[in-house]
Amino acid sequence: MLPEDRIREVEAANKEASERFNPMRIPRTLEEALGNRTVLVTGGTGSIGREIVSQVLRYKPRVVRVLSRNEYNQYAMRRELGDRGDLRYLIGDVRDRDRLMRACEGVDVVFHASALKHVAICEYNPFEAVKTNVLGTQNLVEAALNYNMELLVGISTDKAVSPTNTMGATKLLAERMILSASQYKGDRRTRFGVIRFGNVLASRGSAIPMFIEQIRQGGPVTITHPQMRRFFMSIPQAVELALKASLSARSGEIFILKMPVMRIIDLVNALIRIYAPRFGHDPQAIGVNEIGLLPGEKLCEALMTPEEGLHATEFDDHFMVEPLSPPDPAKLKLENTGYDSESQELLDVDGIIELLEQRGLVEQFLTGMSS
Repeated sequence: MLPEDRIREVEAANKEASERFNPMRIPRTLEEALGNRTVLVTGGTGSIGREIVSQVLRYKPRVVRVLSRNEYNQYAMRRELGDRGDLRYLIGDVRDRDRLMRACEGVDVVFHASALKHVAICEYNPFEAVKTNVLGTQNLVEAALNYNMELLVGISTDKAVSPTNTMGATKLLAERMILSASQYKGDRRTRFGVIRFGNVLASRGSAIPMFIEQIRQGGPVTITHPQMRRFFMSIPQAVELALKASLSARSGEIFILKMPVMRIIDLVNALIRIYAPRFGHDPQAIGVNEIGLLPGEKLCEALMTPEEGLHATEFDDHFMVEPLSPPDPAKLKLENTGYDSESQELLDVDGIIELLEQRGLVEQFLTGMSS
């Protein structure tokens, strides 16, 4: 007869094997996808991660684990959301494989928002960018496979498309690691997907607080290049797309929200018109200085290359790219199937002001600066 401890080992191995052969679970609603699930949000105290936590909590998960390195942000988040039984705060770094493996025990769904995201900082600290964005993502993919999780959604960026800088290159590699995992996961049930964001309005890394502070001081406002064009989206929009992906992800798809395009000079002029009078300044008296492109910056960004467009399905509000599937033969004859800020219609200054007011961002920007 087998010893009792050996019997427990065999039972655990049998349970793991039976779970591994569970079929892939395809939820129809967010309640199905997230309800009564253990959810991990890496980078959970950042602008995007925090909103993911808030929105996931609406669907009654068993628990949401917030993993981040920032002790103060966790303290502030706990004070804001209160002590509740469905939230756990974990200090840790995705670079630390052992800590991450412990944080992932029993997890069903992961939203991976942890990353080094600042282009210039990554350009001068490339080894650190690789450790977080590449090796950290590898650690998380391995954890998802080891624990046979249901879903891993990676948060990416337009900088990963035809990258010209370290940050973009590391995020592209992170994307590929997540997407290709669906090809070597074996009989595991895990679904993998990636979300590509443009510039997120009111996020911590946005240049908008700096522009507003310069306007407060009476100018000048500094921009890198007046013709720079960027995709913009709000934080709630970004997270809504991430949650949509938790329903649609199957075997390594990229989800891209359709979003407005602005020239940086038009955005700055809109901010001057909105905020200069509030700070007691004449909008006409606020100057704008051009300082030149920063290392690794592009004039225009893309969210989908023409090659990826051959594998894309268009919906009303987003694209879904299946890069590992055969291309659509009907699209091979098209001249440009990509999605970039150079070819999209621009919002003018009036349109930008209307957008900011409609989404409640005018006051939110000021609140964010004072917090």
